[in-house]
Amino acid sequence: MSRVRSRDTKPELRVRRLVHGMGYRYRLHRKDLPGKPDLVFGPRRKVILVHGCFWHGHNDPNCKLARAPKSRMEFWGPKLTRNRERDREVRDQLIESGWEVLTLWECELGDGPALERRVKAFLG
Repeated sequence: MSRVRSRDTKPELRVRRLVHGMGYRYRLHRKDLPGKPDLVFGPRRKVILVHGCFWHGHNDPNCKLARAPKSRMEFWGPKLTRNRERDREVRDQLIESGWEVLTLWECELGDGPALERRVKAFLG
């Protein structure tokens, strides 16, 4: 588990390249915000969270990346459940403090044009 990255993951880098290419500027992992969001657009009061489907427990039935592990369920079950709870708490805290939140899932990043439209609609 020590090799699992919490920042600069492939999905996060893909979103960062796309957003930067669209001309938007952002800050990374601001420590003064709950959960240290992946991309922070300060003047707009908006954040983008990039979630890996496995680690954050994407519960979309069409997502092939969020399969539950078959071994050591006594370890993985509570861990992944707690990750989902933490994500909900962080999202709620950000919204309560006046931030708009967009969550992008790893499985959604394959369709570049759709992703770009979604980000553009969110950022304005």
